[in-house]
Amino acid sequence: MEELIKSYKGKIPGGILTALEKEVVDRKLTKKDVEKVLLRLTQVYERAKINAGESIGVITAESFGEPSTQMTLNVFHFAGVAEMSVSLGLPRLIEIFDARKTIKTPMMSVFIKPQWNKDPLKVKKIAAAVKEIKLKEVALNFIINISKLQVEVNLSKKKMRNLNLSEEDILKAVSEGFSKLNVKLGTEKLILKPKSEINQLMELYKIKEKAKVAYISGVKGVKQVLPVKSGNEFMILTSGSNLKEVFKIKEVDEARTFTNDIHEVKKVLGIEAARQAIINESSKVMNEQGLDVDIRHIMFVADVITSSGFIKGITRSGITGEKESVLARASFETPIKHIVNASLIGEEDNLNSVIENVILNQPVPLGTGLPDLVIKMKEVEK
Repeated sequence: MEELIKSYKGKIPGGILTALEKEVVDRKLTKKDVEKVLLRLTQVYERAKINAGESIGVITAESFGEPSTQMTLNVFHFAGVAEMSVSLGLPRLIEIFDARKTIKTPMMSVFIKPQWNKDPLKVKKIAAAVKEIKLKEVALNFIINISKLQVEVNLSKKKMRNLNLSEEDILKAVSEGFSKLNVKLGTEKLILKPKSEINQLMELYKIKEKAKVAYISGVKGVKQVLPVKSGNEFMILTSGSNLKEVFKIKEVDEARTFTNDIHEVKKVLGIEAARQAIINESSKVMNEQGLDVDIRHIMFVADVITSSGFIKGITRSGITGEKESVLARASFETPIKHIVNASLIGEEDNLNSVIENVILNQPVPLGTGLPDLVIKMKEVEK
């Protein structure tokens, strides 16, 4: 049976064959049944292929453009708490397709390895280790001592206990962050004093403000954490994203943890993972709005964005700005600039795609405009 299924490799996509293998076991199919199924699958797959000369670019653009006009306007969704709002709908779709470097609401879904993910207390502990702690979160107040020209930070024993931090941990973290200051511990307080003499109060005020946001522990960039139950396990939603650092935590399941920041996925896991992230994120937006867009359109857009090995948005500086055709570039945005630049260097346009031919009122190379008709005429007998 396995040999039979393997013989269809290359004719039918691997994912479909894997699903078939599972169904064969579940439904207890005979060899004859499997042969029938494989023949039918091949027919259906061949019929699903795109015809030569099909305008897939236009169809894909319409498949996104048309349903996205019907998206609802509640573009923020609060995942349990106010700080965990997530961009949805059209703004999120634009964010993905423009390949924005900084996104509005970066977030991660952090999954825990099986031995820890059933115990809510352990998950809470892991969540506390993931959240970025700043000095202001363990301090009662910040005081500028004018007579001694130093900043004093009164620490809260209760907050430190809750976050599992000692005074030594805080001292070490602040000392590493402020190399130009003398940092020492007083009685239940931290003393920050400049190494060189300063006369201005302004300098002390700046030190005080910087000290408030000094990094103490946790994963940098993660502002909020929310342990939630997903199915029969607990996982952590975060506001803010830092995939590389989260992977270093031993309890985190790296295989399932993901972020909605596509550039970060590319940086940490590579371009193939980024392509899959674009597919997942776009599908998620569509499904949440109750819209049904064929996965192949989403895959096609993801391929176009990532085909160069980099993430390039569908913008005038990304994919569109790199088209070979001058007229195709000019038809998108800033036409004068493209035409003037092309004329300065004597660029040629071979009129290979749709837009250029539409502009010049010629048959487009699609469908019936693709083939040429060549007739051999017999010489007419005199």
